[in-house]
Parts: sequence; structure tokens; C-alpha cells
Amino acid sequence: MPVTDVTTDAEALTLTITAEFPAPVERLWEAFTDPRQLERFWGPPGYPATFTSFDLTVGGRARYLMTSPRGEKYHATWEFLEIDGPRSLAVLDSFADETGKVLDDMPTSRMTMTFEPTSSGTRLETVTRFTSADALEQVVAMGMVEGTTMAINQLDRVLQGLREYAAGKGTQVEILDDRHVRITRLIDGPIDLVWRAHQEPELLEKWMLGPDGWRMSVCEVDPAVGGRYRYEWEPLEGTEGRRFGFDGETLLSEAPRRAVTTEHMTGTDYPSTLNDLNLEEEDGATLITLLIEYPDKETRDMVLATGMTDGMETSYARLEGVLAAV
Repeated sequence: MPVTDVTTDAEALTLTITAEFPAPVERLWEAFTDPRQLERFWGPPGYPATFTSFDLTVGGRARYLMTSPRGEKYHATWEFLEIDGPRSLAVLDSFADETGKVLDDMPTSRMTMTFEPTSSGTRLETVTRFTSADALEQVVAMGMVEGTTMAINQLDRVLQGLREYAAGKGTQVEILDDRHVRITRLIDGPIDLVWRAHQEPELLEKWMLGPDGWRMSVCEVDPAVGGRYRYEWEPLEGTEGRRFGFDGETLLSEAPRRAVTTEHMTGTDYPSTLNDLNLEEEDGATLITLLIEYPDKETRDMVLATGMTDGMETSYARLEGVLAAV
């Protein structure tokens, strides 16, 4: 992971995050000053950022929001205080309402990002300074340390480009914490087709077949928010196993980039998971990122032990073949 150190200093009222990247200073500067690139990493997993305005001038402002898996929107603003490209950038970071008005009852902090060349690339140091110990404690309690760390750790895939980051690596699984797992797979195909393949039964039935020796026997999908879906699989003759399935509800749909659903194993009292699907296209390829939220560590480990990753890789490989024929 790019982040190498995180330090909270209660006396200096600062939060400092240091990260190392194998990319030149100019490339880091571009990623932090282009809102379309910022959107690809600034929000932590499950809370992607959307920048609605971006005036990169001293005294100018940027407005952005983060959308949770359940659709809650959290607004914020930056006021640009110092711009010394490509060496440093300082902003006044504030919580805001949907109109961009700063919330007086929430902490405002000064965030300074410094980009220092190294023998292997660039060292990024982000220092956030608060006005009081109470303000620092408040944002730490809100999860700012973990959220910012996870956001910066996503920057490497933006700097590398999606093909270099994920091509040829198959289905990758990252355990983020006790309850969250991130699964990524690069698909050679445009985002619109990959989105359709996750939403339309006639396409789903061609690739989401499960492991070899199984067939998808039920595929019912209502992709609208509040709509429900149901999938079932059964073994082919000669394959051991029993029919099983999943059902759930769509909580969020932002075509063609994001869909959030619940997932429950049909006919059981197992708790549901939250599946946050994100799609990102670059150079004709689409990165699938699936963030799964489990109810607890035990459920997470039980599911991962089923060989889920191998089954997903088999299906994703089929997906590429389906897209090539569309």
C-alpha cells in the first residue's frame, strides 16, 4: 500500500499521512488538481467522491460530495489557499450543506499537500491542521484517519492506468478490515456493455453460471432502486452439490457506474451482505470493483473459504467472451 505512515499529534493538532508513489511529482500534481482524476480515488471505499465545481485559483473553491452505499450524501468544500505547482497545495477543508454553505457546527481544517521527489518517484505528505483538540478528536471519531488512508491507497491505480494496474491479474481479493472485502477484475470491454451485463437477465444468464458443472436456473432482475432480484444455480448431471440461490434488493443505481444491492442466501437465516459494484473505464477496458460489507469477521471468513474467488474468476472470464460477441 502507498501509505507508509499515519501520525496524529494531539499537541500540534495535526494529522499527518505520508505515502510513496513510483511516479514523478508532476503526475501526482495532475491527479490532485484534475477533478475527474480526484473522483477516482478521493472518496474511501464505499463513499466515492463527485466534484461538482473546481476553481483552481487562490481564493477559488471546489465543491464535492461523497455518496454512501445507502445513498446518503455528505457535502464538503475546499477553499484554495496556496497553489505552488507542482510542489504543494493548501486548502481550507470544510463540511457543507447541499448548497455549498459551510456548516458552522462541524470542524474546518487546513490541509497542506506537499509533493517531494525521491529516487524512486514521489513522497506525498498530507498535513491536516485543526483549530482545537475537540475538532481533532471529533473527526478521528468519525473515521477520518481510516477513510483518508484508504482513499490515498487507491491513488496508485489512477497513476498507473487501469491496464497496468489490473490487466492479466485475474480476480483480485483484498481484505480491507474485519467486515469489508474489495474484489477487482479488469474486463476487456466498454463500461456500457459491462453495466448491461450486470443488469439484463439475457446477458447475466450467459456468464454468471457459477463453477464448471453448474447452470444458472433462475435469473430474475428488477434493477430499479427498490427492485428485487433472485438468482439460483443447480448442478449439472454428474456434478455433486445441491441447488442454492441468492436474493436481494437494489439500494442505489447510478448507471453505468455504480449499483448497490443487498445479498441474502435464499432459504437460510444467514445475515445479508451489502454489495457495492463500481465500474470504471479507461482505454476500452473496464475495471470492476466490488466492495462487499459483511455483518462480521466470522461471516467474511466463512464466505471467502468457499472458493468464491475461483468461481468469480470463471464467470468473469466467460463475461469477456460474452461481451466480445455482443
